Amino acid sequence: MTNPLFTPFDLAGLALPNRIVMAPMTRSFSPGGVPGANVADYYRRRAEGAVGLIVTEGTGVNRAGSLNDPNVPVFHGEAALGGWGGVVDAVHDAGGRIAPQLWHVGGMKNPMLPDHPHAAEGPSGLLRPGKEYGAAMTDADIADTIAAFASAAADAVRLGFDAVELHGAHGYLIDQFFWEGTNVRDDGWNGTLPERAKFATHVVAAVKAAIGTTPLILRLSQWKQQDFAVKLAATPDALAAWLQPLADAGVDAFHCSQRRFWEPEFAEVDGDDGLNFAGWAKKLTGKATITVGSVGLSGEFVAAFGGEGSQPASLDGLLERLERDEFDLVAVGRALIVDPDWAEKVRDGRFAELTSFDRAALGTLV
Repeated sequence: MTNPLFTPFDLAGLALPNRIVMAPMTRSFSPGGVPGANVADYYRRRAEGAVGLIVTEGTGVNRAGSLNDPNVPVFHGEAALGGWGGVVDAVHDAGGRIAPQLWHVGGMKNPMLPDHPHAAEGPSGLLRPGKEYGAAMTDADIADTIAAFASAAADAVRLGFDAVELHGAHGYLIDQFFWEGTNVRDDGWNGTLPERAKFATHVVAAVKAAIGTTPLILRLSQWKQQDFAVKLAATPDALAAWLQPLADAGVDAFHCSQRRFWEPEFAEVDGDDGLNFAGWAKKLTGKATITVGSVGLSGEFVAAFGGEGSQPASLDGLLERLERDEFDLVAVGRALIVDPDWAEKVRDGRFAELTSFDRAALGTLV
């Protein structure tokens, strides 16, 4: 039987050889924000290992406070962009395809900033509901941040990246605008969930104008680091009202983050067949979707990064969902941190050779 993971897919004009996406995962191996040859080799090995599309770790746009770790790469300045050019060349030389994930951490705790916490920024100066941290962004701050995303995206296309992803999930800046718990503004950037999505739609539109036909991916989550139980859209109608304006603004694919991809997004909805987040996003918008969340390993990824060990797990349920077109692409995280050849091993049925994950793997760049 043909493994559906290894069928080609057209992502808004980008021909992908298979359905496997390397999930963006912070690695902190870029001192001073500059990715070096070790980072280029890390991504090249995944291209050589048959990953269909690589999404880089989150990389900071040109805005103070966009990152909170000095070893995470930035996506601006001659040195960093030169480093990213080396990454693109390495991946392309290996026959791969790659997208940068553009990131702003927003009002997350940030030891990199002077006079912290006040130099951090977010929609309302909140880390989580009721917890002040940083400053509320002015209209000028918002405009400059939108421009910073667009500038980074334009640089990505200039450097030869094959697609661009925006990080709009997990309680970071774009997601802080979505979440009523961290967006308590009293102006046009707040309101209902579709109205709170105005910042994201402006970012998407500006980025799409900068990159043209290059595919644009938006990563989203209902859950937040600050609160795993948050659900921005509690019904399919609410989800459609949130996602459709983003699709209209220029999103080509939604990267739908769940802690466990197999969990249905909504309980007891007639005719949904237990669709997950990516399944519902595809059904409601017609856009391509990427599912992600504890693929290929036991346990869920939040616990694993906290120290819980993980063993290779069956892909049968995932393949069944993919085969019935619930979603289009599958992002793999921890399994690709420990093994650049994971995709080849799955393709060839070498399941006994798959590698377990433990937290110590985060200290190496295999």
